Amino acid sequence: MTEGPDGMVRTSAEVEAAQQADLRSELLQQNRAALDGLGPQERLAWAHQTFGEQFALTTSFGIQSSVLLHMLSQLPGGNAVPVIWVDTGYLPAETYAYVEQLMGLVDIRLVVAQSVMSPARMEALHGRLWETGAVADMELYHRIRKVDPLEDSLDQLDIKCWASGVRRGQTDHRRSMTSLDPIRDRLSLRPVLDWTKKDVFYYMNDNDLPQHPLFDQGYSTVGDWHSSGPDGGDLNGRDTRFGGLKQECGIHLPQEEVEGLLGEGI
Repeated sequence: MTEGPDGMVRTSAEVEAAQQADLRSELLQQNRAALDGLGPQERLAWAHQTFGEQFALTTSFGIQSSVLLHMLSQLPGGNAVPVIWVDTGYLPAETYAYVEQLMGLVDIRLVVAQSVMSPARMEALHGRLWETGAVADMELYHRIRKVDPLEDSLDQLDIKCWASGVRRGQTDHRRSMTSLDPIRDRLSLRPVLDWTKKDVFYYMNDNDLPQHPLFDQGYSTVGDWHSSGPDGGDLNGRDTRFGGLKQECGIHLPQEEVEGLLGEGI
């Protein structure tokens, strides 16, 4: 038994666990400091070299998705990195067409993640969850169709670090993100966190990457067909998503926040 500075008595196992937690925190801070001095593609290269087969990229095939897909495809060995696409079964027809278009342009290893519950079964058991106007129903929808399928794929692939194209200016939650954060027992890398819409536009233009078909219809972000809309009026960016009920689907939230929002779940 050991008495800590707070006067609490701890077992040797508890002391060791606390020391390991301190070490992980210190290493995380060191890695963040190093990553903050790197460009997006260099961050991807760091993760690929550091985690090897336990590194993955996630994509939505949304408005800006071609940027990271192209960057990854340009890395030596980048085509071996799994790119996880969560296909909810409710994406717009334009998105499915865009997937086929990009797959013909970039050399990536696509892994499709889908819910074990089909859309028809979900609607039979729970109804059209996106139509109720209740945040809890939208959270349940996101758990069934997005969060659980992603977590299942990450588990199956034994992923320790995954990268995504989130940007700091997209939502309130993302303003608090860093280049590397722990999330649901893994590390999440954010290569383009500090990029602006202009950065994305110019990268796509310089590399002859096609825009998502809905971009020309005024969409600055796109997800499922029933929960996306073009910018206009008082709604712009992520405020156009999920009927204005929320900005995040849960994929980029820590486990405790997801559980708090979902309650008892299914």
